[in-house]
This record gives sequence, structure tokens and C-alpha cells, in this order.
Amino acid sequence: MNWIEAERRLRRAGFRLIAPLELQRVLGVSAVAARFLVHRYAKRGVLVKLRNGLYSLADHPPSELAVANRLYEPSYLSFEWALSYYHLIPETTYVITSATSRPTRVLTALDKTFEYHRVKASAFTGYEPVKVGGETVLIATPEKALVDSVYFSDLRRRLLNDRLDLRAVNWRRVEACARLFERPSLHERLRRLRMGRRE
Repeated sequence: MNWIEAERRLRRAGFRLIAPLELQRVLGVSAVAARFLVHRYAKRGVLVKLRNGLYSLADHPPSELAVANRLYEPSYLSFEWALSYYHLIPETTYVITSATSRPTRVLTALDKTFEYHRVKASAFTGYEPVKVGGETVLIATPEKALVDSVYFSDLRRRLLNDRLDLRAVNWRRVEACARLFERPSLHERLRRLRMGRRE
């Protein structure tokens, strides 16, 4: 099969991120043929390698958010990126931050930095699929993004933004998310935040 036909089928199927297994399924070719196609067209610049086993079309790249979800799975967008997305902090973030149930990692793809911070398995929830720019991505709810951030601040692994705007936060949902971490000091920090105390 030539690449023009392969690309036509991929576009028709809606793929912007491509793994050899997906290529194999969409094109109906063997695993060897799929790996050969990916390797050959990555060398020609038609495909862009994001990491081993994950590529995008060079002329039709996916959003950085879709890349964040697929680059290191399972993961969902959270922390500063999600706080900025929901306007809970005024800053725009340049590093795309996510929570994962796997070990913490920092990766680079498409000239962007992607940070993944490990949360315990019982707390790997509180996210939902959101349509952003025509793509569906997994993003923490505002309350979960806040709790994830405060949790890592409580562990002294990340600094908490001191310009949080928490007027729109649902504190009942915050408390439900906090219970997932089973950490009394997290509840105390959240209580202080709710009272407007940052120490």
C-alpha cells in the first residue's frame, strides 16, 4: 500500500496521533508492514516522531493537549495547566502539566515540555473528557486540579500559586477530591485556603 492511500484512510478515520497498532488496524496490514510504513515515512518527514511508538502527521499535527494525554498514558491534564484553563490563576502556563498513575516524568515533544506527576491510584480520578478545538481531551475538574496542586504543595514537591482565585470553586467537591488522598494535612491546607489564609 502506498502512503497516499494510507494517509487518506487515516484522515478519514480521524487519526492525528498514530501508533503502529492503529495503523495496522486502519489499513488492514501486518504488524511488520505497519512498522515499516511508520519508519519509512518518519524518515521522509511525513510523520513526526513524538516518542517510541507514537507519531503525528507532519502537516496536520494534533493539539498539544491531545499529545499530553497520549504521550504518557494513563494521564489527565491537571495542576497549573488546568488551573489556568479554568481561570483559577491569572497566568498562562507554558509547561503542560498532567497527573499520572505512573512514575513522574518530564518529556519533550513538538518543542513543548510535558510534565507528568504521579498520584496514588485511588486519587487517579476526578477528570472528564472535554472538547477543546475539535479534539476530546481528559482534563481534571477545577476542584480536582486544585486538590492535586495543594496535595503536591503539602508534600513540598511543588509551589502553590499565590494568586489563586477560588470564588467559583465548589468546596463540597473539593472535600470529596481531598478524601481520595487520605492525608489530614491536605484537609487543613484546603481549610486555610477556603478561609483566605495562605500560610
